[in-house]
Amino acid sequence: MTTNVNRMNLRLVAAAGIAVAAMAPTVLAQTSGDSGDQYANLPASITLTGVVRDFQERSVTNGHPDFELNPSGGFGHFQGIVKDELDAEGKPVFNSAGYKTNTNWTDAQKRNIMKPRSYMNAKTGDKAGALATTTGGQVTSGDRLSQWFRDVPGVNMSKNLDITLVRQTNSNVYTFNDKTDNTFKSLGGFFPINGQLYGNSKNETKNFHFSFELVTEFVYKKGSGQVFTFTGDDDVWVFVDNKLVIDIGGIHSAVSQTVELDRLNWLEDGGTYKLNFFFAERHRTQSNCRIDTTMQLRTVDPPATTAIFD
Repeated sequence: MTTNVNRMNLRLVAAAGIAVAAMAPTVLAQTSGDSGDQYANLPASITLTGVVRDFQERSVTNGHPDFELNPSGGFGHFQGIVKDELDAEGKPVFNSAGYKTNTNWTDAQKRNIMKPRSYMNAKTGDKAGALATTTGGQVTSGDRLSQWFRDVPGVNMSKNLDITLVRQTNSNVYTFNDKTDNTFKSLGGFFPINGQLYGNSKNETKNFHFSFELVTEFVYKKGSGQVFTFTGDDDVWVFVDNKLVIDIGGIHSAVSQTVELDRLNWLEDGGTYKLNFFFAERHRTQSNCRIDTTMQLRTVDPPATTAIFD
């Protein structure tokens, strides 16, 4: 049964925008209020609503071959699995089975960044990394990858999922961290659908096989230090205005990557753009998810889901 849920709760109770900040973000100067918190005028939290899709693992009848996959190139951080632009439906497009990240590219703050593209400005202090020259079997096919972030009867089930980003004390940084979030900290990781949809993974007390998608909108403010950092596992891809800006593909333990919006050379000051976030948890033992944010959001409706959950 499909129900059209038009209640996207990308709620922001302050003036326009989302920022998603680095672990050591650039903090914008403001005048201190009576509370001593110079950012007290900002909302205490931002709640985002996305779509989580549940899959059965490959060993189960009708299970998805990409979930609990044992990649031919081993486990690790692989880049180049998806193309640099989203398709017409706003979904990632298969590019390759992935190239292992032998050495990360880093910025002057020693934060991991994606292998630079032509649409990204270089900065002083950037350090080049290196990818393997052969692919690593991280995905079984392009058709199967296309199912990760689409509702496909008999392949996955979906529901809406809220996550709350909390403003850090005396800071304009908003953080979602499964280690500290009230909903997730007692679950031992980012496990949003334990006992739901298809139920827990085979012989487990947790559900390890799912994807999560967020669609947001923001206003770009040139020179204000807008950044987005994700830390977690497994596959994560972030797109700004349909272009790839964070590339943490593959089945791996927690990996971090940052994008500074001022690097994106086509953005225009004051322009409104989409930020699409795609996450896939495909392997047992861990599920980690952390977002740090300093940008401002606009509401975007999530797609329809296959199950009704409050």
